[in-house]
Amino acid sequence: MRLREVARRLRDELEVHRLVLRHPLTPPSAKIFLGLALGYMLLPFDLIPDFIPVVGHLDDVVIVPLLFLAGIRRVPPAVIEECRERVRG
Repeated sequence: MRLREVARRLRDELEVHRLVLRHPLTPPSAKIFLGLALGYMLLPFDLIPDFIPVVGHLDDVVIVPLLFLAGIRRVPPAVIEECRERVRG
């Protein structure tokens, strides 16, 4: 049961972030950082290759969340809350 709740919350948060990206009040800098995070996840190569022990995998674990946080912190809280309400309702 807990796994279903986690999956539902993840799906809802992804929808919230999709709406945030399309919201007219989302600053361009936030869209750039969020786009970079998404692009880095989808790239077929890494800045640091994965075959390098430990450090190769750490770049994925560090770079993507930092880009995501940099982007989401630039979005006004009212925009995020509005998008969460749209997903809930």
